Amino acid sequence: MGSNRKVEELLYERPVLVTGADGFVGSHLAEKLLEFGAIVHIFVRATSSGMLNNLGQIKDKIIISRGDLADKQAVSLALKELKKYRKKPIIFHLGAQAHVGESWARPYETFSTNALGTLNILQSIVDLGLDIFKLDTAGSSEEFGNLEKDMINSYRFGKSGEIIFDEKSPINPQSVYATSKVAADFLTRAFYKAYKLPGIVTRMFNNYGPRQSPRFITGTIITQAICKDTIELGYIYSKRDFCFVKDGIRGHIYATLFGNPGEVYVFGHGENISIYDWYNLIIDLGKEMGYWRDKKLLSNVKTRGRLGKSEVEELKVNYSKLNKLTGWKPKYTWEEGLRETIKWYVGNKEKWINRVDW
Repeated sequence: MGSNRKVEELLYERPVLVTGADGFVGSHLAEKLLEFGAIVHIFVRATSSGMLNNLGQIKDKIIISRGDLADKQAVSLALKELKKYRKKPIIFHLGAQAHVGESWARPYETFSTNALGTLNILQSIVDLGLDIFKLDTAGSSEEFGNLEKDMINSYRFGKSGEIIFDEKSPINPQSVYATSKVAADFLTRAFYKAYKLPGIVTRMFNNYGPRQSPRFITGTIITQAICKDTIELGYIYSKRDFCFVKDGIRGHIYATLFGNPGEVYVFGHGENISIYDWYNLIIDLGKEMGYWRDKKLLSNVKTRGRLGKSEVEELKVNYSKLNKLTGWKPKYTWEEGLRETIKWYVGNKEKWINRVDW
């Protein structure tokens, strides 16, 4: 069973590498790992400015490697740094092109980063003879996609007839992004079978929280509400299982420390909600907090939807496998998570205003 004491025992003075650490989930994870006393290495994309947008506050406490996941040499150099430690290192592989809609506009970059990038990490571990404690390859709930009618007997359904996804559910990716994640997922498990490389796969359901790009649904609702009276969204009747980032990083840590190599672990809030109802919850909370007044909603699938019929209709998780193994369950209600998230967007406009796409 997982506990903070046991987690700290395992992480204290242990080298840990986080790919994509300057991203939304990665930055929260890096901070939490430091709290547990880990020696935190990060691998972030090399840019001419060298800016760390989300990690500036801890940059003096972490070891930074810069490069592209698709560049095996850069990946190998970053991993080589982990060989000098006595304790076996842990790798949290979160780096990815993570925007589903954009994966259609940038398919080669998406597949190169997400699939080839994962292969580069796996092969470099083997080539270097790096003896690791565990590797967490971050998958996605998008891998499950929509119900495949020919396999209906393989699915679980709730009392209301809704699909409930767990580790045994069929995968049916609907986008380039989801397909690239399936590839990374299977590569990780293949390397365990071939080389006994102790990798696990985690599939965190739809995350949200402070620092998330305003191009994702929660951020696009909040940032539009801050800036204007009419909020434009695409298809609003799909359902998502929203997991607050602080719960999500605990899921990554618990699954990685206590999970069995070669296995998959899924986690999320355990309930789903339509985008329309999520929108209303956000607007009502923001009004209650005094940040805005009534808003008008404009839904236009043609201008803001996904390509073709690639929209995933509903996602809801059963996280009982991880719960039974470690005791993990979400601590935050949607209202608590959204209040923290709204407060961050209101107080950090300079960090997102130039990134919006509405």
